[in-house]
Amino acid sequence: MKPDFNRIAAYLVGDQQADRMVPPTGFTARLTLFAAGAMAFLTVFALALSLATGRLADRWSDELARASTLRISAPMDQRAAQTEAALRLLQTTPGVASARALDEAEQRALLEPWFGPDLPLETLPIPQLIEVIESPEGFDAAGLRLRLAAEVPGAVLDDHTRWRRPLVSAADRLRLLGWVSIALIGATTAAMITMAAQAALAANAQVIAVLRLVGARDVYIAGAFVRRFTLRSLIGSAIGTVLGMIAVLLLPSAQAEAGFLTGLGFQGWHWIWPLVIPPLGGAVAFAATRHAAHRTLRELT
Repeated sequence: MKPDFNRIAAYLVGDQQADRMVPPTGFTARLTLFAAGAMAFLTVFALALSLATGRLADRWSDELARASTLRISAPMDQRAAQTEAALRLLQTTPGVASARALDEAEQRALLEPWFGPDLPLETLPIPQLIEVIESPEGFDAAGLRLRLAAEVPGAVLDDHTRWRRPLVSAADRLRLLGWVSIALIGATTAAMITMAAQAALAANAQVIAVLRLVGARDVYIAGAFVRRFTLRSLIGSAIGTVLGMIAVLLLPSAQAEAGFLTGLGFQGWHWIWPLVIPPLGGAVAFAATRHAAHRTLRELT
């Protein structure tokens, strides 16, 4: 069925005589503006969370899939020899793009967030770490482990699979939670605007009865309420969206050392997405008010 654009236009085109029956101020007007603004503000943050977790999941999936770690847990007098043997083995392993042993400063930097800057590495039995970068085709982890067990007994390969998958899965679920939150916010907005419209219609029952006596049709009466509540929702959503974008802009920028907690803002063209919120808020208000108006008018018959 094609949409009746003439009927939709009849709702949106203003009529000063009809609009007088809708109270310009009062409880319902304030409720509509506040509900639309607050929900738009929350939607901005839900959208930012969803987009940020999506970026995070993609980055973790890409970066961790290409990197592996080889740990040399051997006695101090054998560690250097086993490290050299492991590097030679990795150089001849198909699917390994590069491999290098981390120096003392790099290993200290990895442990510093947990043990502090004064960690005496020279007195602790800390294993030697080797960073392994895979080529696009990847390597055979099971075969590499067998070769290491035979040639470098103190080597342990960690291809990050065990903890990469839970992290990516958690980020994907957070992204889904963000979109579910947006849907729930939209439903809550529709419910609150419906209640406000019903209250306004009930409060003006006597005026509506007089209008019916002089020949006003229900579509004419409903159109006045639909226009007013849609406009209020558009204004409230626009204000809430602007405030939400300012709040997101004030969040700390993304930093590698701080990880996810500083990367919740929008990036690049993603700043366009919040601009869709006010029109969507107006569309939700239009549908909710139209439904509430016609249902209430039937009950007032």
